[in-house]
Amino acid sequence: MEDIPQLPNTDEEGYLVDPQEWNETVARQLAIQESIQLTEDHWDAIRFMREYYADHQIAPDVRHVMKHLEKRLGSESRNAVFELFPYGYVKQACKIAGMKRPRGWSTG
Repeated sequence: MEDIPQLPNTDEEGYLVDPQEWNETVARQLAIQESIQLTEDHWDAIRFMREYYADHQIAPDVRHVMKHLEKRLGSESRNAVFELFPYGYVKQACKIAGMKRPRGWSTG
């Protein structure tokens, strides 16, 4: 049985305390906790979010991720982010991408 690496520090809701401690292994562990099997579409959204975070130091608004996915997947994918993360953009996508919980955003 392989050892599961320990997660970096998280807050009481499971978001990383320090987004700089994120890596793809951490993302996989967080996805398991959210019962999400990561596909290439998930990784595309997550990598876009991480790049946006690196450039702006904040989590991207869901509409930016929707536009990114729409460019790659086509206009019929308008709701792809909600299909990929069915329990919510903030609750699942932001958490798995290693963002701090965005203040003032609902977990939906």
